[in-house]
Amino acid sequence: MATVRGPSCLLTLGRWRRGVGVAPLSRALAALVPGVSQVDNKSGFLGKRPHRRHPGILKLPCVRLPRALADAAQLLLLDSAMPNVEKQVQALTNYLWSRHLPVEPGELQRRAEHLEKKFLENSDSFQTEEKLRGAVLHALRKTTYHWQELSYNEGLSLVYMAARLDGGFAAVSRAFHEIQTQLPEFQPKTLMDFGSGTGSVTWAAHSIWGQSLREYMCVDSSAAMLDLAEKLLKGGSENGKLYIPGVFFRQFLPVSPKASILVENGTKAGHCLLMEARDLVLKGKEKSPLDPRPGFVFAPCPHELPCPQLTASKPLACSFSQAYHPIPFSWSKKPKEEKFSMVILARGSPEEANRWPRITQPVLKRPRHVHCHLCCPDGHMQHAVLTARRHCRDLYRCARVSSWGDLLPVTTPSELLPSTVEDPPES
Repeated sequence: MATVRGPSCLLTLGRWRRGVGVAPLSRALAALVPGVSQVDNKSGFLGKRPHRRHPGILKLPCVRLPRALADAAQLLLLDSAMPNVEKQVQALTNYLWSRHLPVEPGELQRRAEHLEKKFLENSDSFQTEEKLRGAVLHALRKTTYHWQELSYNEGLSLVYMAARLDGGFAAVSRAFHEIQTQLPEFQPKTLMDFGSGTGSVTWAAHSIWGQSLREYMCVDSSAAMLDLAEKLLKGGSENGKLYIPGVFFRQFLPVSPKASILVENGTKAGHCLLMEARDLVLKGKEKSPLDPRPGFVFAPCPHELPCPQLTASKPLACSFSQAYHPIPFSWSKKPKEEKFSMVILARGSPEEANRWPRITQPVLKRPRHVHCHLCCPDGHMQHAVLTARRHCRDLYRCARVSSWGDLLPVTTPSELLPSTVEDPPES
């Protein structure tokens, strides 16, 4: 989790003003009604720039690690002389991407009670409570996912660095790019990264806001991971000079942010974790004594309603993809894609946020029509088929040059009702 602080406070949203092409909430309804929907062009941006550069475009080119960071990572792995690194990296990668959420204690208790009742109804062989309890525990072990916390020592931290440093940097860079693109005047002065790991958030933030950031706080429960992050900042040594000045490391620190960026693997488990955190803030359970204003979603959701991806008949993870150049280890040299989920939360008024529909799957371009799967401001998913004839030419051209993760700058008259909602197809 990364938290950024502006010149006088963490994101002061009441002062936020968007640039070109932002529709007020009352106008940015989600219904793409044939022949009526149109591009939100109230500021005339289409007269000043080509469609391929409309203000909803958020695509980031293929990301590359800073040279100093890539060199330091290669040096540390070389000096470690760790055997079978490639196999360890692949094993850890597979494990991290296959993890599920741990079962909540309440749910585990309900399962145990159900099994106990079932055993008692179907068998009279349990003469003692101890035997019954043993049978229930045995059944639970066979049917329950065994989530375990990873303990990062020096060796595992190096493996994690080799497996996740470049992809993690790419995902966070894309999240920061979202803020920079939609709010170019934002110049943060401090950043807190909670669960900082190898420090990729610090490097990504420095790449974008290095001129304004003066302090970076890295917090992680693993002392070995903090030590590794510091070595990376010192060029792979213990005594070098920090490449980024103003970086501090802490193992434990209470956090009460006003604005947060959360990034997880682009899996159902990762997305569910983010939605739990999102709901915690939006329902007012995570309050800040320094800022009483309610929380709202800056990105990627165009609303504060339940995630329609999770409430669909076939739940899907809301994820995005970012291309990146990996650290050039012997086993990894070709460009890759990082699939990730994110949520950017802030405090203030949702009316200050951009409420254009978000494109949630790859755009399908066909002759004279375009398929867009959208998460809309009314809290529903919509599969929109756009044409120049049935919709305005500008909207069609904007959709055709848009990509997965972009915003579609569309507005409809507020008196129109949303069109029929369809469950999103599996990607």
